[in-house]
Amino acid sequence: MTDRTTRDEPAPFTAADFAARLQRAARSAEAAGLSGLLLTPGPDLLYLTGYAPVAITERITMLVVPVDGEPTMIVPRLERPDAEETPGASVFRLTDWSDGNDPYEATARLLGPGRYALSDSAWAMHLLGLQDRLPDMSCVSMTTALPMLRAIKDDDELERLAAAAAAADAAYGEILGVRFAGRRETDVGTDLAALLSRFGHSQVDFTVVGSGPNGANPHHEMGDRVIQDGDMVVLDFGGIKHGYGSDTTRTVHVGTPTDLEREVHEIVRRAQQAGFEAVRPGVECQEIDRAARALITEAGYGEYFIHRVGHGIGLTTHEPPYMVEGERQRMLPGMCFSIEPGIYLPGRFGVRIEDIVTVTAEGGRRLNRTPHEMAIVE
Repeated sequence: MTDRTTRDEPAPFTAADFAARLQRAARSAEAAGLSGLLLTPGPDLLYLTGYAPVAITERITMLVVPVDGEPTMIVPRLERPDAEETPGASVFRLTDWSDGNDPYEATARLLGPGRYALSDSAWAMHLLGLQDRLPDMSCVSMTTALPMLRAIKDDDELERLAAAAAAADAAYGEILGVRFAGRRETDVGTDLAALLSRFGHSQVDFTVVGSGPNGANPHHEMGDRVIQDGDMVVLDFGGIKHGYGSDTTRTVHVGTPTDLEREVHEIVRRAQQAGFEAVRPGVECQEIDRAARALITEAGYGEYFIHRVGHGIGLTTHEPPYMVEGERQRMLPGMCFSIEPGIYLPGRFGVRIEDIVTVTAEGGRRLNRTPHEMAIVE
């Protein structure tokens, strides 16, 4: 069997794939009582058309998807050749506007009065320009109106996510063999980034290396602190492979850990397992957070778990659905998200363990497969 880290590039998505996605998006918008969707450069536009402009500038590019009618994308004239080459170009009408003309007037002609879902990545100046031309038009964010637009992954998407996770796992396996003590966090982070690239990532999004007290900051990336014998080190890293994201966290230890460090790591390991065991179709997303958080709280560390337990992943490393208190969305097969509880003791150390999980008909399936036990590094 071909290793998931080295397999050939998967077949590209086809015009038929994008046509089906556009039809599903229009139906979802209609069911939500919307007049249509307005997609600007970013993950939503990429998902529905395959188009990713070389540069995202102040010049407006927008795909208009009415609930009843032909999708139309308007682009700057100088970018039209690129748009014509996009994989989904045959499933929408293409028009353009020229510098010196009013781009908002040209875009407004594609719309009408109504309420639209607008890409979260849209520029405010573009929305304001359109609202000035169409005072009877209103917009709501895509995440608010259609949080499930990209949440359910098909088999091809799951395959790409699995390959990205396997590549991140391979990078973790390799990083355990390098020396930590006496090196800066940035040195280890550079090693991690190189390994992600080596195992097929086209883009490295982040490499968190939080040693000792820096590990108590969940968003500490890496700095010049020299890693010392006796440090706990949080490693959180990921990026894009085959167009889809990876994101995993493991916490390692330099030398022999203390009893407290072992205890905290074991609590986080058990909390991560509890969150995973709560995954099944029909369960509200908030229940994953509750399952992991309850275990940490019962162990006496609730105040040191300071973030949600997870986020969706796909074309981007953070997207709906979110595993957080108050999220009533019920899980469906094909959803992919992280489960990443943590405990952070200020001034001392932090521990986090993260896997990407997908919902199946029977429950959950981990895409990351590296051991959860504390690894000892040099």
